[in-house]
Amino acid sequence: MVDLQELPAFLDAGQTLAGLDLGTRTIGLSVSDRGLSLATPRQVIMRKKFTQDAEALLAAFKRDNVGGIVIGLPVNMDGSEGPRAQSTRAFIRNLERLTELPVAFWDERMSTVAAERALLEMDVSRRKRAERIDSAAAAFILQGALDRLRASGVASPDR
Repeated sequence: MVDLQELPAFLDAGQTLAGLDLGTRTIGLSVSDRGLSLATPRQVIMRKKFTQDAEALLAAFKRDNVGGIVIGLPVNMDGSEGPRAQSTRAFIRNLERLTELPVAFWDERMSTVAAERALLEMDVSRRKRAERIDSAAAAFILQGALDRLRASGVASPDR
C-alpha cells in the first residue's frame, strides 16, 4: 500500500496505471495512458473466486503494461469505512501476496453515480449502461486520481 502521490515514482518508463472498481459481482477495470493523463475503461471482470479474479486481473495488468493500481475505496458519506471498504482492503491484501505492483486507494464516493450520469448523457441504452457501468466507474476513479497527480505536479505532462 502506498500513498497516491508516491505511486508514479514506482513506474518505469512507458508503464500505465490501472483503476479498479471492486463490486460484489463484478470488477470494473480501467487503464491510463502512458503519460498518466487519461483513463480509459476496459473490460468488466465477472467475479467468481478470488484466485480466478486475481488471475484475470494479473493477465490484464500484464497486457496493458500496468505498473501500479488505483482502487476505489467505498467510503461512507460521513467519511467512515463500512463493510464494503473492509472487503476492498481484504481483497487488496490478498492481491498483494500475488503481485509486487504498488496499490493506492482513492475515495470512490459518487463514482458510480457520475459514471451513470455520463453514460446517460451519451444516450447509452439501459442494457449497454448495465454492461459498461463498472468499467466506467473504474475510469472515473482512475481519472480522479490522475487529475490529482497532475494538479500536484507529481505526474508531469512530459513524463
